[in-house]
Amino acid sequence: MPRRGRARRHLVVSALVGLLLSGCTAGPSSRPPVLEGDTGPASRSSTEATPDVPLPDLAEPKNSTLRWEDCPPELLKGLDGEGAGGGNHPVSCARLSLSLDAPGLPGLGLTRLGVTKVGNGPIPLVVLNDVGGEPGTRYAVRLAETLPDEVLERFSLIGVDRRGTGTSDPVRCIPDPERETLLGHDPATSVDPLLDAARTAGQQCAIALEDVQTAYDSWRTAGDLEELRAQLGVQRLNVLGHGDGSLPAAHYAVRFPTHAGRIVLDGVPDPSNDPAGVVTDVAAGAEATLDEFAADCARRNCPLGDDARAVVSELADDARATPLRAGEHRMSSVLVRRAVLAGLSQPQRWEELADAVDAARGGDATPLFAFVEPWLEDSWSGAPRTDAALVTWCNDTGARLPHDQLRDTSRTLRTEHPVFGSVVAQRLVWCSPWPSRQEDVPELGSPDVPPILVLSTATDPLTPERGTVRAAEQIPSAVRVAWEGAGHGALGSPCVGEEVATFLVDGEVPRDGTLCPA
Repeated sequence: MPRRGRARRHLVVSALVGLLLSGCTAGPSSRPPVLEGDTGPASRSSTEATPDVPLPDLAEPKNSTLRWEDCPPELLKGLDGEGAGGGNHPVSCARLSLSLDAPGLPGLGLTRLGVTKVGNGPIPLVVLNDVGGEPGTRYAVRLAETLPDEVLERFSLIGVDRRGTGTSDPVRCIPDPERETLLGHDPATSVDPLLDAARTAGQQCAIALEDVQTAYDSWRTAGDLEELRAQLGVQRLNVLGHGDGSLPAAHYAVRFPTHAGRIVLDGVPDPSNDPAGVVTDVAAGAEATLDEFAADCARRNCPLGDDARAVVSELADDARATPLRAGEHRMSSVLVRRAVLAGLSQPQRWEELADAVDAARGGDATPLFAFVEPWLEDSWSGAPRTDAALVTWCNDTGARLPHDQLRDTSRTLRTEHPVFGSVVAQRLVWCSPWPSRQEDVPELGSPDVPPILVLSTATDPLTPERGTVRAAEQIPSAVRVAWEGAGHGALGSPCVGEEVATFLVDGEVPRDGTLCPA
């Protein structure tokens, strides 16, 4: 009960003296409009939410059929000692079998899903991460170290490896040379080599996956969550989705509204059906995050000096003529940029990123290559992330650009966003030969869904705030908390953590438009 009082007082005081406080504040942002005709990042006013469907009560599981066991050591490798025998929260593992349910093959095709249980909280909170990010089983272990204590006292985190990733029958279907081209070739120079690699990748994935090729998408992942709910033994499923892990979480609420519990979406991708516009916003977010990194670097007197942007740009530009060497690997200009982008998405690793860039300009690119290695090679965290990411992203989207538009858009992106434009343009080409989605998938929201907490980040290099705002506008029950910081997702902010705890633990819905400072 005391936490509720603090949360209420916090919101009231914030509304009265917002700019005088260093904590969360409620009110509209002063940033430029997100869409033409908008008055600010939040389309609704910052008022108490009045949803048609109330926030569900919490309930402990009954008759769970999952068998929790010790995790294999390799799954927890590199997690700073966290695990079943150490760290702040115990970790155990389980697996469940379910149907792939491919289009035209309802109920057919089997796959296995790997999950972790982190902590001893009595109520499950399912955690999903980006399909191209760290597998959910591991991400949940890391997340447990950053969430407020009261969340882990009430919930155990159930980390899920999405179908085709991590320990969930990982997808491996792209030949090594094509994977290297997909990640390392600059489409602004020439689209054709990248398009050829994407075409070969698509053909090989079609051969490897056969009739279930199109089963790897966010809509069907929501069906996996329903099976997980049943095996957890809960009436309603509480879910936290990070990055594009927000998509299956949002789809779950639409597909199974009577089973939807308390849902948090951190950094929802832009749902717009304009692929060029979406990646342009991503490129702008990446460039802005680089500026934040450079400012942080200057404040810390990091080895990159007062202009880290210039150092990164020069390093990547030099790699056009002479690729960097990282042991037996060679890093092209675009691969250097992708590695830096991977580091920018994790502010807790910015110091490590600065050291890696400094080492690379000194002749040793191995530390920098480590940021992109999981996309290229098998590792203890799973198969190369490129494979499942490409399959899922391409299955999730329907719009495809013709060759001339791919060429022109790639060149425009590199001109307007010189550091990261070529990196984000690659994804447009990846899906160009892939079959377009034929099914109609509903929007992310529904009036039958309980309140959903949406978190946006002002400077996000992967899921920019503009796109998250558009996603929230599709969800009638969404309330948004906006973090004014930088990085991929807002959950690392103490202010955001307090709002998430108030929502998940106390069942209090924040004011729509609540602001949290950097």
